[in-house]
Amino acid sequence: MAWTRDQMAARAARELQDGFYVNLGIGIPTLVANYIPAGVEVTLQSENGMLGMGPFPFEGEEDADLINAGKQTITELASSSYFSSADSFAMIRGGHIDLSILGAMQVAANGDLANWMVPGKMVKGMGGAMDLVAGVKRVVIVMEHSEKSGAPKLVKACSLPLTGQAVVDLVITDLAVFEVNRGRAPLRLIELADGVTVDEVRAKTEASFEAAAA
Repeated sequence: MAWTRDQMAARAARELQDGFYVNLGIGIPTLVANYIPAGVEVTLQSENGMLGMGPFPFEGEEDADLINAGKQTITELASSSYFSSADSFAMIRGGHIDLSILGAMQVAANGDLANWMVPGKMVKGMGGAMDLVAGVKRVVIVMEHSEKSGAPKLVKACSLPLTGQAVVDLVITDLAVFEVNRGRAPLRLIELADGVTVDEVRAKTEASFEAAAA
């Protein structure tokens, strides 16, 4: 039985450490904010110029002017601060963000990442994706294990335009968790979702991996 989106986010939240500055990407990663472990204090950073994001607002309490980089309405904290997008990217490029949790379209066995466009489809642009994977100390990917067509998203080599080469450290899918040895294959399977077998993961994975989980 595969993990739900919320279970994937909860697993990703276990990668948070007290005192971390963290950037959460669009999609499943935004749910991680709901599962920050008790006793762990992290500061969420948004590329559009905010440090210290609060939780999503209750219905009817949204402020249309207060949004994250994914244009979702958010709330502020007493400790929140605001600044220009240029300053925000200076934080990222300067290596001041400890962890980035992002979604992906493809991840290769060596840690290559494709998460910003599909050729032939309209896109608004790369946004901060390239800066996030190049400037952040650790990159965790949270994504469905397979495309809707059934095609694998953990691949030998990315066929989509790359966001970064050998930039991923950990991949969490709805089936399993993999450690990545940046720049080198294979992946290392370290955890399985409840009820999922290694054989099932192998059948749905193109990238090579060694199983450290039973």
